[in-house]
Amino acid sequence: MDFSFSPEQDQLRAQARSFLEKRFPPARLAEIATSKDGWDRTSWPELARLGWTGASIPEAQGGAGLGFVEEAIVFEELGRALYAGPYFSTVGLSLPSLACAPDLLARVASGALTATLASPAANASGPAVAGRRDGDRWLLRGEAALVPDAGWVDAFVVQVRGPDGIGLYLVERHDARPKIRVLDTVDGTRRLGHVTFEDDGARLLAAPPAAGKIIAATRRRALAALALEAVGIASHALMLGVEHAKSREQFGRPIGAYQAVSHKLADTYVELELARSLAYWAAWCIAEDDGEAERAAIAAKAYAAEAAVAACERAIQVFGGMGFTWDHPLHRYYKRSLWIESFDRSGAAHRAEIAQAVLGG
Repeated sequence: MDFSFSPEQDQLRAQARSFLEKRFPPARLAEIATSKDGWDRTSWPELARLGWTGASIPEAQGGAGLGFVEEAIVFEELGRALYAGPYFSTVGLSLPSLACAPDLLARVASGALTATLASPAANASGPAVAGRRDGDRWLLRGEAALVPDAGWVDAFVVQVRGPDGIGLYLVERHDARPKIRVLDTVDGTRRLGHVTFEDDGARLLAAPPAAGKIIAATRRRALAALALEAVGIASHALMLGVEHAKSREQFGRPIGAYQAVSHKLADTYVELELARSLAYWAAWCIAEDDGEAERAAIAAKAYAAEAAVAACERAIQVFGGMGFTWDHPLHRYYKRSLWIESFDRSGAAHRAEIAQAVLGG
């Protein structure tokens, strides 16, 4: 394993950070988060032209033919910029399923298709979606709740449980008209939705048991992607806190000179570096299809998400009362970190999962 980034990967990071800082400054981010639509739709073709939507898609389908480590860099920078758009839903959640159909990959790479995952895992206690055959097509009926970016995407990858196991199906909004209700949630930069399918036409992507392997790979990919987003969030929160600690003065000295402030930022730095190491270990394991990929992804998400929450809380404390006002961007980073922390399961549940796997209980 190479612990350093290649020059090309460093260039990708620099390009991503420069583009996102110019395209989405804090004022623009606040404007998008409070808008009715919730994201800047014109940004998606730009991400496609930069090659981000097709980073790991084979060149034969119009992608760059790279790997998950390159996508990991993009995920971290998108988290740092608090990007509001269906990149995580499309590239993090849906891409393994869409890989069953090369034509779908080509559309993702070109920016012509966005998608999200509607699965029982996203809403374990909610109603399931059932499918039935109707001639040469499938019809889906049921509901899926807490679906990320449901109101934004062009298609849904739906997990349907049948007598032989779980299958994966694609419902495109231009072919079917599922009912979508966007939910009022804390994080306005990543909105969730409730989707109802009423005999909507669907395309079979993968049948059991092949679908089970894809679902497992999707979970690993999603957890690692969110760990990387969390690293980006923590990094930005730390940067804001350090800058404020240097410039804000009390009693004739920068507040960073006081241990009550400097120790909080030092703790954040230590936790951030460990979170980054775990997140890129997970990314490498996934890229290399390493046997430790599942444990790495779970460990990375559990630690990085909690580190991001703590980083935002400490930065807010460094800023004092101003840090929690609507006029400051920190509260939006805090809300995204809380969403990441709650995705799939809590950090405590993830650590219990790792412990069970290690101890064999």
